[in-house]
Amino acid sequence: MAMQKGSNVPVPAASVRIEVGRRSGTGGGVDVDASALLLDIGGKVRSDSDFVFYNQPRHASGAVAHEGKHAEGPAVREVLSADLDRVEPEVERIVLAASADGGTFGQVEGLYVSVGDAAPGGAEFARFESGDATVETAFVLGELYRRQGGWKFRAVGQGYESGLAGLATDFGISVDEQAGGARASTSTSAPTPAATPQAAPAQAPAPASPPAPAAPPVRLTKVTLTKQTPSVSLTKQGGTRGELRVNLNWQTKKEPSGWGKKLGKSLSGQRAGSSALDLDLCALFELADGRRGVVQALGNAFGSLHQPPYIHLDGDDRTGAAASGENLTVNLDHAAALRRILVFVTIYEGARSFEGVNGTVTLQPQHGAPVEFSLDECTVASDVCALALITNEGGDLVVHREARYLVTQPGSSPQRTVDAAYGWGMQWTPGRK
Repeated sequence: MAMQKGSNVPVPAASVRIEVGRRSGTGGGVDVDASALLLDIGGKVRSDSDFVFYNQPRHASGAVAHEGKHAEGPAVREVLSADLDRVEPEVERIVLAASADGGTFGQVEGLYVSVGDAAPGGAEFARFESGDATVETAFVLGELYRRQGGWKFRAVGQGYESGLAGLATDFGISVDEQAGGARASTSTSAPTPAATPQAAPAQAPAPASPPAPAAPPVRLTKVTLTKQTPSVSLTKQGGTRGELRVNLNWQTKKEPSGWGKKLGKSLSGQRAGSSALDLDLCALFELADGRRGVVQALGNAFGSLHQPPYIHLDGDDRTGAAASGENLTVNLDHAAALRRILVFVTIYEGARSFEGVNGTVTLQPQHGAPVEFSLDECTVASDVCALALITNEGGDLVVHREARYLVTQPGSSPQRTVDAAYGWGMQWTPGRK
């Protein structure tokens, strides 16, 4: 159902799928990110945890989740989900917003928000297309709100020139100063009055108890690596402690029926009659003491977070059914013990190569900005791709965008191919899962 700005419709389903989309190839490199804010009766978040976006993808209640971004042909779609029965009673509204990174919404074509039944085969029941943007860098596209014991959806279409930082501040989010786009304050401090002599107190007052440390603000910025800017320092971004999660998203240009899905996306090239597509996320590591090895599902070499190599593969999703796909986690609290890590992905079975797919790699430190980059289109018969190289350069942790498709020669293996390309010098034996 197409909607006009300000109109509203009842929400007939308890579990809904929210899609924020646009036409790809427009905007001159502008990236659009969707988010949701859970507001109380006063129109504010209760805490920063009520902000759901790419850097904080799931609400603590489980009611709202950021499901990821998909590129399919001429369209880019970002999906959120909401289980309205699980929304806490204190939450009155769920605001659906979008922000533009690298430009304005006036450069983005075909921007829309749609809401539909999340059940398999569920229908879309609300759609609002925003076509009047100019210099705005953030938008409230719509909102879900309570009404007489049920829920309704309203098309809003309110823009912000101050970006996601300005929008978030309006709803009570604590924004860190590095998050771009916030308006500068125009107020000035009043001049300090001249000091007036006072008698010294008879007894100095007891020192006040130090205030409790404030919760760290949500970091809204992200770092996008490109061919022109292929590396970033995690140290300078503040991402040197806690856990670093590495995640992949794969998208096909088109999705014929019967192709397997992995990491929440489809991958082309699956052999007819084959089993479900099985991708393996892996990592070669070299420790500061010279020890080298691999973390992978083959041979059950899942690694460990709390002892060498301080790298752990969360699991092996062999069917593609897991929404979060496969994740590799690095314990940055032991960064001094790491010399270099090469993260790569192989096709274990179900497809011949990575040809015809687009990929996005996200490295999410527990502290600091997320690092994201896209993979170039694969034009060779490659079954292994080097994704990112993390190096410890004198205590400075640096992420290098590799995005390098490699071709496995007859008689070799994807692991040997990566080893040879990066000079790891390991001995390999056949393994199975």
